[in-house]
Amino acid sequence: MEQQNFIAKFDIAVIGAGHAGVEAALAAARLGLKTALFTISLDAVANLPCNPSIGGTAKGHLVREIDALGGEMGKAADATFLQSRILNKGKGPAVYSLRVQSDRVKYHGYMKSKVEHTEGLFLKQDEITEILTEDGKICGVRSKLGSCYGARAVIVASGTYLKGKVFVGGTSYSSGPDATLPADRLSDSLRALGVTLRRFKTGTPCRVHRRSIDFSKLERQEGDEKIVPFSFENHEKLENKIACYVGYTNARTHEVILNNIHRSAMYSGQIEGVGPRYCPSIEDKVKRFSDKPRHQLFIEPMGLDTEECYVQGMSSSLPEEVQLEFMRTIEGLENVEIMRNAYAIEYDCCDPTELLPTLEFKEIPNLYGAGQFNGTSGYEEAAAQGLVAGVNAALKLLGREPMLLDRASSYIGTLIDDLVTKGCSDPYRMLTSRSEYRLLLRQDNADIRLTEIGHRVGLISDQRAERVREKIRLIDEETERVKHVNLAPTDELNAYLEQQGTERLTTGIKLSQLIKRPQLTYAGLAAFDKHRPELSEDVTEQVELNIKYEGYIAIQLDRVKSMRKLERRLLPKDTDYSQVRGLRLEAAEKLNKVKPLSVGQASRISGVNPADVNVLLIWLAANGGTENAGADSV
Repeated sequence: MEQQNFIAKFDIAVIGAGHAGVEAALAAARLGLKTALFTISLDAVANLPCNPSIGGTAKGHLVREIDALGGEMGKAADATFLQSRILNKGKGPAVYSLRVQSDRVKYHGYMKSKVEHTEGLFLKQDEITEILTEDGKICGVRSKLGSCYGARAVIVASGTYLKGKVFVGGTSYSSGPDATLPADRLSDSLRALGVTLRRFKTGTPCRVHRRSIDFSKLERQEGDEKIVPFSFENHEKLENKIACYVGYTNARTHEVILNNIHRSAMYSGQIEGVGPRYCPSIEDKVKRFSDKPRHQLFIEPMGLDTEECYVQGMSSSLPEEVQLEFMRTIEGLENVEIMRNAYAIEYDCCDPTELLPTLEFKEIPNLYGAGQFNGTSGYEEAAAQGLVAGVNAALKLLGREPMLLDRASSYIGTLIDDLVTKGCSDPYRMLTSRSEYRLLLRQDNADIRLTEIGHRVGLISDQRAERVREKIRLIDEETERVKHVNLAPTDELNAYLEQQGTERLTTGIKLSQLIKRPQLTYAGLAAFDKHRPELSEDVTEQVELNIKYEGYIAIQLDRVKSMRKLERRLLPKDTDYSQVRGLRLEAAEKLNKVKPLSVGQASRISGVNPADVNVLLIWLAANGGTENAGADSV
């Protein structure tokens, strides 16, 4: 294609302006690349088509990591939140997860404004129907209007729009999420390029009118008194603006659903796509967990300037009249009015094992995938991938080394490694249990783990990086000081220990040993620590966690060393594993499909066992294997 046929030329074109596309475009533009962000509708930029919330179990970790690397989601959530809560407070700090209810319209407005005011970023309403190549290289995109735009790299962040099809009972029709237009033609272009596409499915509950709810029959759920912001740069005092409510299904609800389950699109055979395992519809819950007398649901306001409320936990593809019938069996919802019905949506997505850890397609240079297009589910997973794809597309065009995050660096690294190494047979959702290093990857230390990487990339300012370095210095100094403070068994101290339900002292003890006791805290022992310096709460929190979990952290750090040793053993890209003697047939087939970059990645492929890994190490030694410096740097 001749260059003069392009309406405009860009360095990077991002297809889709959902959570993945926005983060990708912002990152690329902030790194100095002229970037185009295409969306079917400007009114759908950073839309929250499902739940009006950001964060949650493991997802909150992703948002804080996005912020630590220089992304925008955490700042947007702080600017538009209605209620904030940390989940799993009854469990250990490794699984504490921040979640906020967001004002849906204000969140969209915040992100759209941020995109519009970013230098070098061009927002355009148009449907992209074709990815253009010249001499086998990406050279641009073509729109539904026939307009062509030049681009040296393309990021596909199409969400659930690709051949999107909505199902409500026996009715189905082409549609994107939230009654938007679908993207029906881009799939053909992707297939022509060699991208393998699959059908996945997700769904969303109905939205109901606030006036039709009897809140006196529901459990009121307030936000946290002490609010922790998502962004490490946010030091403003934040206040909750709304309450949420909890309700429950009952035997009558389940009876209505089971009597009509044959009318659900999921159970009538209409839907081809595979649905999310960890976010089932209410039909699935009632069918699969028939022993449970009730299921929990949450009433969540959609914003301050709307009467719409989201009914979390009640996703469905039953006919609208059945949705209304079973909803009205629930205490507090007897007169409920549905404003937007629940629906299931089916869409095309890629096989993520065709991607590199940079999220670039292995066989299609300069084409990247991000978000639900890569087989994931959730705003936070999408935003994390968008950031990584945008950064790596920009770094490649700038001739710089890629940003590679390994499993021990972040949940983002775990997410991407799972996708590109193991793939996914259903929409992938981030869980704390997916990380073998979750005590190291807490949401409270995301800035310590990742800010330096964001600074080296170019998304974190010198000033912010220096503040984090100073924080680390103070944490290290205070942790070391506490380990050397001796406390004598005074009457006052023993009285305090008894009051806290722990053993008295008979001899002197290190302050750090007392802090390790589960009943005691760094703050609670302040009165007995005469030379304690004045430190911020975020510093003292890290000091306490470092001391309390010192032994467990040391064990995980040893495992990280072993993992990274295998990550440094690089595998030649053109290896034909069927020719490696000693490998089992299944292992050779899986290795040839994934084409792992290192022995470490190879060891995590399903179907590759420890004996196969030893074969690879011996083969590498005999064939002059190489090492790299590590995968968690840029």
